[in-house]
Amino acid sequence: MFFSLRNRIFLIFTLLLTVPFLIVSIMIPTRFTRIMEEQTKNNTIEKMDQYSLYIDSITAQVEDLGKQVLVNQATRDWINADSDISNTEKVLLKNQLKMQLSSMMVNNSNSISIAVFLNDGTGTWGNNHQLNKAEWFQNFQEKDQKWVKAHMDPYQLSQEMKESSVISYLLPLFNISTLEAVGVIKVNFPSKALENALTKIKVGEKGRVYVVDQSGTNILPGKIKTPRKVLSQSLEEMSEYPEGKGLIETTYKGEDYLVFYQKLSVGNWVLISEVTKSELFAKIVHLQRNLFIICALIFIATILASYMQSSTIVKPLEMLRKAMGYIEHGDFNGAKRFMKTIKPYKHEVGYAINIFGHTVDRLNHLIATEYEANLRRKNAEYKALLLQINPHFLNNTLEIMGGLAAQGKNEEVVNVSVYLGRMMRYSLNTSNDIVPLKEEISYIRNFTNILKLRYEDTIDIKIEEDPSANDIPIIKFIVQPLVENAVKYSLQGKRPPEILIKTECIKDTLFLLIQDNGIGMASDVYKELMYMEQNNESSNVLNSSGNSIGLKNVLGRLKLYYGDKFTYDIQTEHNEGTSIVLCIQLTKEVQP
Repeated sequence: MFFSLRNRIFLIFTLLLTVPFLIVSIMIPTRFTRIMEEQTKNNTIEKMDQYSLYIDSITAQVEDLGKQVLVNQATRDWINADSDISNTEKVLLKNQLKMQLSSMMVNNSNSISIAVFLNDGTGTWGNNHQLNKAEWFQNFQEKDQKWVKAHMDPYQLSQEMKESSVISYLLPLFNISTLEAVGVIKVNFPSKALENALTKIKVGEKGRVYVVDQSGTNILPGKIKTPRKVLSQSLEEMSEYPEGKGLIETTYKGEDYLVFYQKLSVGNWVLISEVTKSELFAKIVHLQRNLFIICALIFIATILASYMQSSTIVKPLEMLRKAMGYIEHGDFNGAKRFMKTIKPYKHEVGYAINIFGHTVDRLNHLIATEYEANLRRKNAEYKALLLQINPHFLNNTLEIMGGLAAQGKNEEVVNVSVYLGRMMRYSLNTSNDIVPLKEEISYIRNFTNILKLRYEDTIDIKIEEDPSANDIPIIKFIVQPLVENAVKYSLQGKRPPEILIKTECIKDTLFLLIQDNGIGMASDVYKELMYMEQNNESSNVLNSSGNSIGLKNVLGRLKLYYGDKFTYDIQTEHNEGTSIVLCIQLTKEVQP
């Protein structure tokens, strides 16, 4: 509720200023884009029509010149000359043909040049002995390709034309008497005549225009910058359309391409004008970006205005939220110190902050009282468990001594007394309940020595110690009850009892293993213990009774002392034995 003022002001400014401007920023560029796309399409197609007419006029003139050369008498005389005439006469016929060709070239307006070649390479302006290997000549003979893309032709009249790129029209030269193809008429015109006009139909500032054949090869000089895949897809779609011109839209690598095309009447050529939408609409995108920036500035101004109008309410509430953050992490003292830094306000928010401060003090007092009570309760539970264990192992040991005395084994009784004395000294030392692991294992070794004397070495007890774990501090009397249970269940089995006690420290975890080959643990006891582990329960340990009291006492003490740093695992199988693993995660304070 206290944030409603800022929200209202912010909402009003946003609805009145930011939202309308944002809508305009989207609608205007979108409208401009549609209009521009339509005008671009119409203008480009119109210019391509004009260019097509321009090409038709040039190529028509070229074809007419080629036909004139074909029917010219000088051409007939040169190709029909007998082999038995003199060289002088042949040169004279060739010069007459050259004069005719020069006259035709002078009278045209597009710098058209004409050359005539016989199949053996003899030409009017020079002999080309590699004529049969020329690519354009091979395509003409094999594929009847009459129009040749831009290339260099050194066999022309002037040096200037030899050094410039030309486009050629080829016309077969026949001997009228034999109807045999004896050569070719090659009519050239400068490729610049098409290049200069081509730039006028470019779309936008960065558009690209080409004249290509059906395979996508550029007819004019220069490299095609359009991606090959875009060009191939466009040509493939054109072949499916009966229309001679149109627009193809395609996408490549996330970029939208506009491909305008017009099929030309010359050599299956296609006029293509291509541009990406990002290039075509770059100025509109720039305009839209500027509008969005202005919209963002208006939005920022809206935030500042709403902040200035509502800061007297929101600022103290923000300070109160930070104080609550201390409470969330349990730091009541930090919250109390932070509350003192909040400036008092004489309005409803200031009153709420004052009440919150008193609430923090009250909660801090109640939590401290409850914590102290829980600590005393936990300590009482721990002492009660420890008192259950001491009489338990003492009673069992005295029973062992009584059994040895009844058998008259006085020396063994003495040894048991020594072992028992050591154990009593260890157990009666109540000044500290935390001891190094090696002392706990030494205590267990005395206990197992008593068991071996009692059962005359019929029981096999192995102790494997990890030297790196010897100095790890642990609570007392956590191993003996487990060993007692292991011995008890092993003696009930049919095999010779075997007990393994093993300590191991891996990284920051201590593992204690007690394993036997006895009859296994009762299923109800096993299920109860595993349920306690899975649900992290230990409250019912003090009320334990029956055969599992020792094990439950140990697990209860470990849970009380280590909390969630302690876990255990029990594996048991009927008549195969039981394995109990105690896992204690070590903190920096208790690592060796």
